[in-house]
Amino acid sequence: MIHPRPQLQQSVARSLARSRIVALIGPRQCGKTTLAREFVPADSLNYFDLEDPVSLARLDQPMTALQGLTGLVVIDEVQRRPNLFPVLRVLCDRTPLPARFLILGSASPELLRQSSETLAGRLEIIRMAGFSLAEVGVDAQAQHWLRGGFPLSFLAASDTDSLAWRRSFVQTFLERDLPQMGFNLPAAAMFRFWSMLTHYHGQVWNAAEVARSLDLGASTVRRYLDLLEGAFMMRQLRPWFVNLHKRQVKSPKIYFRDTGILHQMLGIRDERDLWLHPRSGASWEGYVIEEVIKAVAPDEAYFWATHAGAELDLLLFVDGRRLGVECKRMDAPQLTSSMRVALEDLALDHLVVFYPGSRPYPLAERVTVLPLAYIAQGRQALAAVGQGTL
Repeated sequence: MIHPRPQLQQSVARSLARSRIVALIGPRQCGKTTLAREFVPADSLNYFDLEDPVSLARLDQPMTALQGLTGLVVIDEVQRRPNLFPVLRVLCDRTPLPARFLILGSASPELLRQSSETLAGRLEIIRMAGFSLAEVGVDAQAQHWLRGGFPLSFLAASDTDSLAWRRSFVQTFLERDLPQMGFNLPAAAMFRFWSMLTHYHGQVWNAAEVARSLDLGASTVRRYLDLLEGAFMMRQLRPWFVNLHKRQVKSPKIYFRDTGILHQMLGIRDERDLWLHPRSGASWEGYVIEEVIKAVAPDEAYFWATHAGAELDLLLFVDGRRLGVECKRMDAPQLTSSMRVALEDLALDHLVVFYPGSRPYPLAERVTVLPLAYIAQGRQALAAVGQGTL
């Protein structure tokens, strides 16, 4: 079953219309190949899948293979052939331009380094993730939270099948995908580290504490976390600092970017397990934060906290405005002292509290409670609360 993603498809089309090369990057199995085949069929001479031996053979002499093609050319899993980047630079500098290129890649340091250095000024990057809540629909929110956004996990016939897919994904990611990306780390060591991160999901990162638990150096565990972030598996939400006479938290918070992967590693099998699990609240927070960032596409995103206990789950800079976001898994959120402090100290234009209910309501001046379903409206929902039009 193919789930349509029209907004993402339109975004790629717009980028291809204005840029010579478009890179669509994201984790393995998030749907990049399916999307690319909406533009160029897999059996076309203009489609190269670098996990296919035939495509690899065709690109033994890349300039010869590519220079005669016209229209749109797709190169999938481009990080497997970093020597293609200088060739692409030459090809996209031709006048008139006979071909444009859509290159797909899993997050790879080599891919990002080569693209930024070799294709500077010629390349537009689109970062892709699994299905968003807007794409699957608000009626599927419970399933989306439980299974995550990876297409084959979300679309599985049952929760059992979804869990089996995610279990296999984690094993393949550690044993095959990371080494292919150039991360030469023992799979068992990375699994122990990744498992430990489940207990830090939604918490301030303490590298020294994790290092002691694993009998590793702090610099090593920081590098491991950076690797997982670079592979789009983890998010390090950076702290925001303001000039206050208060001690502020200066370490990042960490989150699994896909709650389905988090739940698999926590042993959560179904919706009942999820609601009863002690990490359920943290999972909800991470889910809301990830969906807000997907939907709003802010210019910048941070969290904020002081050592005295005041905190804000998410601080967004959107079109010159400061918007705060709080994630509350409760029936009727109330105004807290922490919210008041954040409003004043951070000079927020508005504070939105997302909750799992069904009714929006004002909580105070510049504070609005919104159902999670409003995330699917993206920037429009936040613009509406800021203008008092809800």
